[in-house]
Amino acid sequence: MAIPTSLSSEPLVLPSVLSADFSRLGEATAVVMEAGARLLHIDVMDGHFVPNITIGQPVVASLAPVVHAAGAFLDVHLMIEEPDRYVEDFARAGADGLSVHIEACRHIHKTLTTIRELGLSAGVVLNPGTPLGAIEEAARHADFVLLMSVNPGFGGQSFIPESVDKIRRLRAMLPPQVPIQVDGGVGRDTIGAVATAGGRWLVAGSAVFGAADPAAEFRALSAMARETGSHGRLGR
Repeated sequence: MAIPTSLSSEPLVLPSVLSADFSRLGEATAVVMEAGARLLHIDVMDGHFVPNITIGQPVVASLAPVVHAAGAFLDVHLMIEEPDRYVEDFARAGADGLSVHIEACRHIHKTLTTIRELGLSAGVVLNPGTPLGAIEEAARHADFVLLMSVNPGFGGQSFIPESVDKIRRLRAMLPPQVPIQVDGGVGRDTIGAVATAGGRWLVAGSAVFGAADPAAEFRALSAMARETGSHGRLGR
């Protein structure tokens, strides 16, 4: 499913519930939806592709109604081995977009095609140490590209500075309608550089849910992204 223009024409902050209070995920989701979030990011980890285990289809299914009631997009990032085995389950759970790591897929074109055939937006993910050339062909079959700006598997990590140049180079490779999602270490100190370089979907976990007022912090980050991104290379 192609990304709607309303979700790709300007930088948007995606709150990541990985950093929320897991005993109150529904409430945390409702807070950022009411604050104006148009996308919510969920990290699924299996303890194999990455060291940690987080959440699976039942939690996605429980949060999907909260997200969809707000007219928002549920973005699910699969940090798992053999993602092909699970894409249908997450589609049934209510995901609107699924992103898979090129490092975890034996046949990335097949995986992305399957996701699209299920009516979802398909994203391809690149770890910090993987060169951009690895996704040059796969990106032609993706609706968005996710660049990890930290090593995957843990929340609250520091942003890898070299990611800014990588975002800029990736933006030059992609059609203007294909958003670049950036995940890892995005906060007040980094969001301007990320948006200016061409990032459009800016995942913020601890920056939002670690704040005393997550709703206010989400709005502040969103304003910073819009202001700086409007002077960057978006759409070029």
